[in-house]
Amino acid sequence: MKSYRNHMWLAGPAMLLALLAVHACKPVKVPPGVEVVEPFDVRAYTGKWYEIARFDFKQEKNMKQVTAEYTLNDDGSIKVINRGFDTVKGKWKDAIGKARFVGEQNRGALKVSFFGPFYSGYNVVAMEPPYQNALVFGEDTDYIWILSRNKTIPEDVKSNFLRIAREAGYDVSRLIWTKHD
Repeated sequence: MKSYRNHMWLAGPAMLLALLAVHACKPVKVPPGVEVVEPFDVRAYTGKWYEIARFDFKQEKNMKQVTAEYTLNDDGSIKVINRGFDTVKGKWKDAIGKARFVGEQNRGALKVSFFGPFYSGYNVVAMEPPYQNALVFGEDTDYIWILSRNKTIPEDVKSNFLRIAREAGYDVSRLIWTKHD
């Protein structure tokens, strides 16, 4: 019986590692029926973006003045620094991650990671004008961002982005409109 218990104790961590490996290797995808920006120029996309709107999720809960900064690394990956002010804790928070292309580097289909080998989809689906305002979808309808080089976005661009999101199956009533001081 003692031997059996020892093997069961080892099985738990082994199963956890196997599950983590499967999740880490999970392919990142573009949502069905969604076209990403093509051609996509990563050098033009780098720099600072202001978050205009998002679906709320744990990592950005109670955040305002959210920005994302993208820097091209020598190996072709992209350094990502997300920054925002936590209104509950009264302090700035940073999250540093990396992004890589999914497939061809001239398509706006990327994957981003803030947690080691775990990646999520980051799909640039619209830009108006190019490299000034961007609509980004995750790999499913639970993640969406509207970004701009400015703290505000023109009303016609906003309307068009909302139309595109609705047509792709996003419930735009869930959007949190980011406050910028």
